[in-house]
Amino acid sequence: MAAADEPSDPFVHAITVQWADCDPARIAYTGQIPKFALSAIDAWWAERVGIDWFALNVDHRMGTPFVHLDMDFRSPITPRHPLLCTVMLTKLGTTSLTFRVVGRQNKAVCFEGNFVCVAVSADDFRPGYPSADIRTRLESLLSERL
Repeated sequence: MAAADEPSDPFVHAITVQWADCDPARIAYTGQIPKFALSAIDAWWAERVGIDWFALNVDHRMGTPFVHLDMDFRSPITPRHPLLCTVMLTKLGTTSLTFRVVGRQNKAVCFEGNFVCVAVSADDFRPGYPSADIRTRLESLLSERL
């Protein structure tokens, strides 16, 4: 993607929360919320970088396991409205990437979180580096804002 073609709008991924995602309190089970955020990050890779996690691992031989996450829960998530997850790449280290994800339903912030992954060789799980092409694309996406 050329710099002039870079998106200026924040990346928002819509998730349909289903009854099966909920606990007996009729709200999203806490364990599902990181899964929603990771699904949104995978969609960000596909849309913004042009490579989803599967292709990144299989075709580019690069894995991105997560080494840290933190989340704050602000409002319950239910199946009543779409969960709109805004994803932004906030930091790009030598082998690490940090994402910020904010989940909203019906205009209310439901969760906010930071997710840190590291680039590794998919073959031997040793630290690796994104290819120059992928790194250039990632660097151009650091300017996106929530």
